[in-house]
Amino acid sequence: MPDVRIDEKLCKGCSICVDVCPVHIIELKKDELNTSGYHPAYVKDMDKCTLCTYCGLMCPDTAIEIWK
Repeated sequence: MPDVRIDEKLCKGCSICVDVCPVHIIELKKDELNTSGYHPAYVKDMDKCTLCTYCGLMCPDTAIEIWK
């Protein structure tokens, strides 16, 4: 089963991962802030992940790890 891990401490809420996800399973936590004051990203439905790895490749903060 695929596993996409987003390190909320590193995430700056830029939403690049949200924009590049072809199956639209990544969102920002609008009601939550991380320790740096940003809205971190999260995966809302891992079962729909296709393991394209776009989110991890495009993350400028290297906050995303993809495990196959």
